Amino acid sequence: MHLHILGICGTFMGGLAVLARQAGHTVTGCDANVYPPMSTQLEAQGITLHEGFDAEQLDQYKADLYVVGNAMTRGKPVIEEILNRGLPYVSGPQWLGENFLAGKWVLAVAGTHGKTTTSAMLAWILEHAGLSPGFLIGGVPANFGVSARAPGGESPFFVIEADEYDTAFFDKRSKFVHYRPRTAILNNLELDHADIFPTVEAIETQFHHLVRTVPGNGLIVANGRDEHVRRALARGCWTAVEEFGPGLLWDFRRGERDSQFSVLLNSVDKGLIDWSQMGAHNTMNALAAIAAARHAGVPPKLAVDALNAFDGVARRMEIKGEIGGITVYDDFAHHPTAIATTVAGLRKRVGDARIIAVLEPRTNTMKLGTMSAALPEALTHAEVVFVFAKNLGWNVAKAFEPIGTKTGVFDDLDAMVTSITAMARRGDQILVMSNGGFGGVHGKILHALAMREMSGK
Repeated sequence: MHLHILGICGTFMGGLAVLARQAGHTVTGCDANVYPPMSTQLEAQGITLHEGFDAEQLDQYKADLYVVGNAMTRGKPVIEEILNRGLPYVSGPQWLGENFLAGKWVLAVAGTHGKTTTSAMLAWILEHAGLSPGFLIGGVPANFGVSARAPGGESPFFVIEADEYDTAFFDKRSKFVHYRPRTAILNNLELDHADIFPTVEAIETQFHHLVRTVPGNGLIVANGRDEHVRRALARGCWTAVEEFGPGLLWDFRRGERDSQFSVLLNSVDKGLIDWSQMGAHNTMNALAAIAAARHAGVPPKLAVDALNAFDGVARRMEIKGEIGGITVYDDFAHHPTAIATTVAGLRKRVGDARIIAVLEPRTNTMKLGTMSAALPEALTHAEVVFVFAKNLGWNVAKAFEPIGTKTGVFDDLDAMVTSITAMARRGDQILVMSNGGFGGVHGKILHALAMREMSGK
């Protein structure tokens, strides 16, 4: 079958394209941003890419089916022409669910925060145990080097990052209702995606819809300390639930160092994790992954061994470089809770070193300003805060008045880099947070620091 994928360079749709190609389909696609690294990864798989959303491409790529990403909207020429011609189309999540996940043991990881990292942990545990899982993850796990692959051999297991964002312009259900998992992780639940969800209760409803799809012989691994997760389950649940968190079935005990903790199952020690991952949130992510892996047959001790060899995920506290004693990090944090836990995790790691936080509020929710009031408190552990405010619909300087004395607001990226470089000193930790490319700011900062170092200033 020939599939033409609209919006192919997004992480989810790009991963779907790779899976479809590995399954033997002819795959082409289009996007408005066809550039490396996604473009080169797709082309290496034999996937032809088209730049733009013009209607004329439908004559060039006469596909059996057009797979529509959720970034596609009414009004785009290619969408209007597909509808006018009556051509067959389907959403990415629906195609994946019906044509790739059907018949597999799906392990779905849902939650406002930690989906990518927990999915990567779970896939790596299954891989370490010799189960050769397939996976589709919204990031690149360092242990695999790719964001998506088909299961190996006859393996039935498939790990998927289960996003609550809507499916397509014609299907406003959350993506994850199409996946029908046997094992589901409900990691946490907060208000997010304010462009489509008016309240946190609306998101609870979608999580409850996911709960309704898990079979009775499946398992739900739930954060028992999260009020909204508990409320979603209280609406009705027909599946066994294992809760993780302090004082619950899956618990932990801190070790001698911040990097250590013991995994406890029903108060019984199942092994010590000593790793490079930062923050209490990653301890919770690990508990969820271990519990889900046990449902797939992996003993907790083997899962602990796997996580001791877990190398993390690109763009999750990833060190981009160190010049003149100044370290530059890249992190995907973009929600106030994720920002707060990321900064707090770095603070525990670096002690009294000065943290310079560099934030790009670029999600639809952030652009609306829905959570602007929570941002100053989320950044309290940083000594200096730089905010890139271009194309935002709210007054950033006003929102950051509670910590205004340590905040710089810029709408010119190069000017911001110049200001960061001018004030950075040996021992500083520059933490860049954005869910996008941020104009290559990490490289710009490192280049400017290198030029300063060479000049001896």
